[in-house]
Amino acid sequence: MQTLELKNVTKSFGPLEVLSNINLTIKQGEFAAIVGPSGCGKSTALRMFAGLETPSSGQVTANGETITKPDPRRILIFQEHALYPWRTVERNVGFGLELADVPEKERKDRIKDILEKVGLSGFEKYYPHQLSGGMKQRASIARALVMDPDVLLLDEPYGALDAITRLTMQNELIKLWRGTGKTMLLITHDIDEAVYLADTIYVMSPRPGRIVQTLQADMPRPRNRNGSRFVELRQQIMDGLDIGTYSI
Repeated sequence: MQTLELKNVTKSFGPLEVLSNINLTIKQGEFAAIVGPSGCGKSTALRMFAGLETPSSGQVTANGETITKPDPRRILIFQEHALYPWRTVERNVGFGLELADVPEKERKDRIKDILEKVGLSGFEKYYPHQLSGGMKQRASIARALVMDPDVLLLDEPYGALDAITRLTMQNELIKLWRGTGKTMLLITHDIDEAVYLADTIYVMSPRPGRIVQTLQADMPRPRNRNGSRFVELRQQIMDGLDIGTYSI
């Protein structure tokens, strides 16, 4: 497992400062979330952990080592599933294993196991166009998990789903997290989603992004979305975002 850190990180694209002196720590096995308005740099921070961006100043680390490039121990999952339309579910999920030259029997066993965990048993031979949006996203998550990474970096993975499917997928993600113990970092615009899923919630300001709140979602799971602590945290995040002044 890995502990992730941003240490005094600033990021600019030319004259545009996107992140300003960011500090945060994601502990091993923790489920953390970052909430903030569009354009505040939260996805940029996630891409730094994935090794796809480098800071203009400061340090991005995993277990104390500077992240300089992508690493299969940290896998990024996007809002769009990006499945190959010409590959079946099992061949999409096993694509990384093929590239890694994992022996066929081991590959099949790992694919079978992970499809059971994400609820896609029986859909091995289906193609992406035959799946619902939620099932496509399950396949995308399965493709990441089959590689057995230490960290899952989730960039609004349910943003394109309908409300009911999104709630279902949130529950499935919690089951996967509890079952695997992996470190997870979620980027989301959905305040309720952050409070429902995360242990620690980081709230960011508009660009240039800064951490304006660090909140602990100290509630047992499964969480009651109408419970007093849930409602309190939701309001604290809304206050931190100063909703009503700008749109998220």
